[in-house]
Amino acid sequence: MQEGLIIRSTGSWYDVRNVDGHIYQGRLKGKFKIKGLKVTNPIAVGDRVVFDVEDEAENTVIITDIVSRENYIIRQSVHKTAHGHILAANLDQAVLLATLALPRTSLGFIDRFLVSAESFRIQTTIVFNKSDILNDEGLAYQQEIMDMYSRIGYHCLSTSATEGIGVDAFRHLLDHKVTLLSGHSGVGKSSLVNAIAPDLNLRTNEVSTFANKGVHTTTFAEMFEIAPDTFIIDTPGIKELGLMDTSKEEISHYFPEMRNRLNQCRFHNCLHLNEPGCAIKDAVGEGDIAESRYMSYLSMVEGGDNRR
Repeated sequence: MQEGLIIRSTGSWYDVRNVDGHIYQGRLKGKFKIKGLKVTNPIAVGDRVVFDVEDEAENTVIITDIVSRENYIIRQSVHKTAHGHILAANLDQAVLLATLALPRTSLGFIDRFLVSAESFRIQTTIVFNKSDILNDEGLAYQQEIMDMYSRIGYHCLSTSATEGIGVDAFRHLLDHKVTLLSGHSGVGKSSLVNAIAPDLNLRTNEVSTFANKGVHTTTFAEMFEIAPDTFIIDTPGIKELGLMDTSKEEISHYFPEMRNRLNQCRFHNCLHLNEPGCAIKDAVGEGDIAESRYMSYLSMVEGGDNRR
């Protein structure tokens, strides 16, 4: 019996790396369920597992158990509504790649990702890529958005993989950490990773000009060691991000600028909708909470469009 790390998931088979760095092909032993968690993928990239070698010649193993997770990021499954899909487990941080053009990442999508990460206390940096394609007005708007997120405690970076802008800062951000890279298809995840780790030679693709949407180049989640003790988990582009196991009452706790004001509302169970004496609505009216953030909050409470 050995312990290993899941570095790639293709659905029914997993790449398992043991402590010596050898990579086996693994599959689950029979029915494998995680207590209290309805998910489409019981094991995710980043999981630590226990396994037995099945066939040394064929390089296959049987996964018998999963080590307790430190954390994970989950989203609602697009195929099974009552189930979740785990993006990655045991993370030091997450990096959300966003673009304000070709394709445009909505602020609502950014906020949903941040709430998902906050719910598991996973530190997140927002990287705004493709800054080279923005005109002066676009750059000014990007700076405005970065300032808004910086004020509430999120680290932001502006990058261009093609021009080398911010690439060193991006590389430094990843040092000695396990990092989930996420975002819509077409935001340039693979290009940015190739800029700092060209040996990986991740496949890239142009954004479809017909639909102004990214073309999927990553099919399965996969972990790469880009430097000693520095790992990234590249995930398929996300179109929608439905929240899992989060009650309406909890959501405001995952907005840092709201969390600091929750005890100031007149009612302890205030949902910050139409209640009198709501400190959150007052802060929005006074400009202390960005209106876009409040609109994202309303969308989540009301169960709105996951792509917004």
